[in-house]
Amino acid sequence: MFTGIIETTGTVEAIEKNGANVSYWIASSLSGELKVDQSVSHDGVCLTVEAVENNRHRITAIEETIAKTNLSAWQENRQVNIERCMQMNGRIDGHLVQGHVDATAFCIDIEVKEGSHEYRFQFPAEFSHLVIEKGSVCLNGISLTVFDIKFNSFKVAIIPYTYEHTNMQHVHKGSVVNIEFDVIGKYLARFREVFGRPVVSPPYNNAAEA
Repeated sequence: MFTGIIETTGTVEAIEKNGANVSYWIASSLSGELKVDQSVSHDGVCLTVEAVENNRHRITAIEETIAKTNLSAWQENRQVNIERCMQMNGRIDGHLVQGHVDATAFCIDIEVKEGSHEYRFQFPAEFSHLVIEKGSVCLNGISLTVFDIKFNSFKVAIIPYTYEHTNMQHVHKGSVVNIEFDVIGKYLARFREVFGRPVVSPPYNNAAEA
């Protein structure tokens, strides 16, 4: 579990293909502190550390992960947002993030404001019921608040600190980002789907009650 507060960025140094799987060597200021089997968020994707050496670490994405995220577009020298899993004895500064990416979203507009940047992202319409005004969303692992919602698009505002310390500075029109919707909203939507319609009860069994 993560909070969506990025700790650092890393650089993709090497990419290795093994059948349908793809491994990435990431160099970062945190790599030397990581341990094998540790779960780490990379651009919002929860991946397991497989090896650590020379201030870099290796992660592997399976075919399913590559199909649902932007990892297929990763190339050497790409900047990746990194967050270690949350500690249960600390504050949650963002929101609860699983690292289970739901889909990808496209940047369709950027406005440069005085002191901030506003990005508009378009996402698959099937997830429109999971986005609410001033609600939380996770983009490339960053916990952000959405506003100015249209049917299948929304805006997020990026403050200077986030812009400088994440890979949002490399996002432009047409960029593809990983998106994870609020897990609480997903559970509520599922609850409504299951219990928001009449439930067919089994036939009353007199014999069983006798």
